[in-house]
Amino acid sequence: VHLVESGGGLVQAGGSLRLSCVFSGRTFAYYAMGWFRQSPGKEHTSVASITWSGSSAAYADSVKGRFIISRDNAKNTVDLQMNSLKPEDTAVYFCGAVENTTQLLALISPFDYKYWGQGTHVTVSS
Repeated sequence: VHLVESGGGLVQAGGSLRLSCVFSGRTFAYYAMGWFRQSPGKEHTSVASITWSGSSAAYADSVKGRFIISRDNAKNTVDLQMNSLKPEDTAVYFCGAVENTTQLLALISPFDYKYWGQGTHVTVSS
């Protein structure tokens, strides 16, 4: 499995960014997907995740109402639309994947995921 993130950059507080993760190497529709982030000196934390079918998604409390995760099983992509960005959203954002077609709820722990991309940097200026 190979994951490539894109869409990061520098944005002012209140602005928006859309991150995209392209999946290759296996059948994307069999994989649960998630977005995670890591700030300097902090742990790898969940941002949003989505089941293999897209029927269920989960969000960290800090991003609820601002971020939306979506997937396109025809294009092998999972996106993260980030709105109303805050300086505290500054981090490296990673895409994670794990083969799982049994869970009805989205997997939120980074320990549940097996494959990772290289990350994309997001900087939100105040």
